[in-house]
Formats: sequence, C-alpha cells, structure tokens
Amino acid sequence: MANLLIIGAGGVGRVSAFKAAKNRDTFENIVLASRTKSKCDEIAKDIKEKLGIDIKTYSLDANKEENVIELIKKENIDIVCHVALPYQNLPIMHACIKTGAAYLDTALAETEDNPDTYYDLQWALDEDFKKAHTMALLGCGFDPGVTSIMVKYAADYLLDELEEIEIYDCNFGSHGRAFATNFDPEINLRELNLPGKYWENGEWKTTKPFEIQVKHEYPECGKATSILIWHEELESIVKHFPNLKSAKFYMCFSDQYLYHFNALKNVGMFSIEPIEICEGCKISPLQFLAKVLPDPQDLVKNYKGKTNIGVVVKGKKDGVDKTFYIYNICDHEKAIEETGAHCVSYTTGVPAIIGCKLMAKKIWWKEGVHNVEEFDAKPFFEEMEKQGLPIKVIEVK
Repeated sequence: MANLLIIGAGGVGRVSAFKAAKNRDTFENIVLASRTKSKCDEIAKDIKEKLGIDIKTYSLDANKEENVIELIKKENIDIVCHVALPYQNLPIMHACIKTGAAYLDTALAETEDNPDTYYDLQWALDEDFKKAHTMALLGCGFDPGVTSIMVKYAADYLLDELEEIEIYDCNFGSHGRAFATNFDPEINLRELNLPGKYWENGEWKTTKPFEIQVKHEYPECGKATSILIWHEELESIVKHFPNLKSAKFYMCFSDQYLYHFNALKNVGMFSIEPIEICEGCKISPLQFLAKVLPDPQDLVKNYKGKTNIGVVVKGKKDGVDKTFYIYNICDHEKAIEETGAHCVSYTTGVPAIIGCKLMAKKIWWKEGVHNVEEFDAKPFFEEMEKQGLPIKVIEVK
C-alpha cells in the first residue's frame, strides 16, 4: 500500500483522483492538492458521493519546492503524481529528491519564457534520484506515455526489427464551442505554434508549423486531416530506439479549429512576450487569451464523440516486412459519466495512475530518472484493459 499525492485539480487531476480511489487496494492514503483548494474539495466531494471514498485536500503552490517538501513529509507520501502545469516539474522533482518520494509526470518540464524545451533538464537529475534511492517516471500520460509504451510493445512482441513509427492523435469529438482547447490553453497553443520536427535517417528535420499535412485513416473512426508537429515523446523514443529510421507525430484538427487558430496567430495572440495593457499591468497576449478561452473542464457539458490515438509501427518479423497499428478509442460521454472529465483528460489521467500503481507494486521500478518505454509494456497494457482504456492491435496489409 502506498500514500499518493496528486498535484493538480484540473481535468487530469480529477480523473487521476477518481482512478486512484478505485484502486484503494494499492493507494492507502490519497491526497489531492492544487493552488485552488476549492477545486480539490469539489473533486473530493464527487468521489465521496460516487465511490464512498474519502480523500484529503490541500492548497499548494507547487512552484515552491519547500511547500511540496512540507506536504510530502506531513502526509508521509510515497509517490507524487504531478498532473498540473509542466512549469512545476523541476521544483516538484527536487522536492522528491530531498524527501525520497517517487515522482511521476505526464509532460516534460517547460519554462514560461521558453516553449521550445526538451528532456535534458529532467534527465540531468538521474544521479540525484539514484542517490536518493527513488525513481522518477517521465511522460506517463497518453502522448507522451501510452504512445511510447506502444512502441516498446511493438519492439518487444511484434517485430524483430523496429524501423519506422508514426504516432496519430485525433479527437473526433465535438463540444459545441467555436474555438477551445482540450487542456490548458497556454500550454496547448504554445505547443502548436512551434515548428514541426521529426526524425529521419539519423537526423532531426524541421518544418514550418503546420507545413506537412496528410489525410489519415483512423481505425473505426474515419479519415481526418492530420498535421505533423513536434511532440516530446519523439525525443525519448529516438534515444531509446536509436536504430529507428523514421519517427513522426501527427495530430488532427478540424477546418473550424484551423480557421480560428490562424486568425489568432496572425494578430499576435500567441506571443509569450509581456505587454503593458494598462499602467503597471503587464501580461503576454497568450496568457490573456488563455483567460478568455473556455475552461477545458467546462467543455464536459456538451462533449460527444470519441478520441483515437495510436501508433503505426513498421519493421521486420522473421525477415518479412510487417506493419501494425496499435491504438485506443475513448468515448467522451462514457469518460464524463465515470469521472466528470472528457476523453482528453481521461486518456492522460488513467495512464498516470497506472504508472503510479506499477511503481507502488515495484513492477516498474528502477532508481533514477526514466521514460516509460524503458519498461515492459505488457503489465501496463493489462492494467489499461482493467482501467477502461483497452488497447487494440491490428496488422495492416
């Protein structure tokens, strides 16, 4: 049994708390903390009403390492599940090093003044975690997270030689809003505004944002325009599978989304440089836009449809060329009914708790800083089946 601290009370924090409560055989004490305690209290109230489980709540400014250390010690925390903003990754990791708590996140560390960040800052803490005799598991959401585990599964169980991967993420759902983001607007829009980047023949290649577009057939859902973008798991996948010839990430967007996205970009609303909007008051256009756009959690009121996220893997088996599609389909209405959060939150929060569970049981455990593709995929996929995100594997002829 482990004492679990979940940091973050947005949609992903909500799902993580619900799933942790459903796994009380693993998590003895569940603590939910965020800057706004009222959000934690609301989630705790819903869990009590639906599941009859009590969880503790706290107000926490996780930007301050000392605050995280204090809470870890107060609640004797074994594992910290960080599902708040990636700006807070490093202070929380340092708090875990100083207390010996294990750490898990779902996105790489970012800084507010630089959206173009990589895993280097977190990988650099490997020796510190080893000296503390504990573990950090990076990128254990869906993408990054499950997509990397899909690659690991293909390399270990489907192919003798893994040669190419293409990750495809599409939300076929509809929330009825003209323009909105499915998770934190500032993080989401910063990510999409970066140049595209992919791995090919031993080197990284860069494209203009949204330059490469394809019509892709998503199993059981249909075709959708999908755009090549840079996504963080490509960096860790290429590191751990250095013989890959090609690695790419595609995400689909509706014409309506792209219309609004381009209009906002053209008038400078994605700038992260602060401007003075009144005397003595500065804010970046992107931060202002994030305040104006709908709260991602508010989208649950009308969300219908499904998400389809998966990986096309190509390589050789017994000397023969093979292609497999490994994917998951999640239903927005079912996710909302279970947890009160839509699929984008559900597909991130569920893998996070599975990662915490495998760490608690020492099924996935190795001191130091690690990405998910360093561990056996089978026990993770077995848990996904139990926790509501079953994986499907088909051979593409």
